[in-house]
Formats: sequence, structure tokens, C-alpha cells
Amino acid sequence: MAHHTLFTTAPMRGTAMLHIYLSLLRHHGPVHWWRARDEFEVAVGAILTQNTAWRNVERALENLEDHLSPHAIADMPLQELEERVRPTGFYRQKARRLRAFSRFIVERYGGDMATLLSGDLERIREELLSLKGIGRETADSILLYAGNRMIMVVDTYTLRLLSRLGYPFTTDKNREYERARTFIESNLPRSVEAYREFHALVVEHAKSLCRPRPLCTDCPLASTCAHADAFLS
Repeated sequence: MAHHTLFTTAPMRGTAMLHIYLSLLRHHGPVHWWRARDEFEVAVGAILTQNTAWRNVERALENLEDHLSPHAIADMPLQELEERVRPTGFYRQKARRLRAFSRFIVERYGGDMATLLSGDLERIREELLSLKGIGRETADSILLYAGNRMIMVVDTYTLRLLSRLGYPFTTDKNREYERARTFIESNLPRSVEAYREFHALVVEHAKSLCRPRPLCTDCPLASTCAHADAFLS
């Protein structure tokens, strides 16, 4: 039976979302992502990970290891910063965005990320979104993983999984982001830990099984997935 027939009422949607979470957790185990030494490193990683694999971000973070502070990056010559973040691709653009973000933290918050992240959630989010190169996914990654704020991150992987499972979302992130975010938030346990782990599990699942060409036969959600139902029939 196709999974979309299960999502007819709000209570059932919530139950199904929790089922997805627990199934992924049993299959992949706890992911505990994102490990970083402080809030600023998380923000840097969130900016650099746009349009690249995480292994490339790790190389750039190693290049920046002795300079991972808002003041250090704000003062770094642009050409040097470009070279340090080159492994992530689009390095000139990312260097400018990273320096602009660092200068924002220095000039508005004295270089203290904690001060930024401790304010009103909606106001902080609006401030982050006002910065060039920081979209909703990047802003919400900073808020969730650096700020421990209760906000869900929606990425391409999330929309791919939800649309394949039969939820009424498309894979158009710009169009669907806020609708998917509020839907997931309202149907998962209200905790930072649950939001973090769910997002991390979806990323892990999308990379290992729910790929553009999915490996449905190995998927723990296959028996209740509309896409797998069609793919395997």
C-alpha cells in the first residue's frame, strides 16, 4: 500500500513522523552531528558547506584552525582567506561571505557569537537572513547547532525523503522550506536534541540509501514508502 494513504489526519501525521525518526535511528544509530569546538566554528561550517561535500569543509576548517574567531577572519586579507577556503569550491564567493559574517559579529556583537545567539529567535533569524549569502538553511543550521535553538533545518535531503514518503511537499527548497519546517517541528518531540538528531539522520539516510537513484531494497522505510512501493513493484 502506498504510504500517502496513511497521512489523512493530523494525529496520524505526527505518529508517522515519529515512526520515521525511530526507524532511521534504529537503522543508522545515533549520529550526534554536528561536532565543533565552539559556536563560531559551527557558523563557519554552515557557510562553507553550501554546494559542497562535508569532507571539503573539514579541509578548509583545518586550513583555518589557528584563525577560527570572528576577529581573526574579519581582519584576514581576502586573498589569504580565499586560499584557506579553496577546498570548498566557490571559494572567492564564500571568502567574501565569511568575512562579511565575521565583521557583522565583530561590529554588532563585539565578536561574541553567544550574545547574538541568546536573543529573540525570530529577531536573530531575521538578522542572519539579512546577511548576503545566508539563506534559511544556513541560518537555521547556525541557530540549531550553534545556538541550541529549537528550529528545524530543512535541506534538499529532507524534502527528497518527505516527498518520496508521500508527504505533500515537492523537492523545491525555495518554495517549500517554511511549510516543511513548521510541519516537521509540529510533529516531532519539541526538543533541540530531537531536531538535531532527526536532521542528521535524514542526511545520513539520504547519502547512504535515499539517493537520487535510491537503494529501496535496503531501506528501513521501504514498507511504508510511496516511492519504494512504485520503485519495487
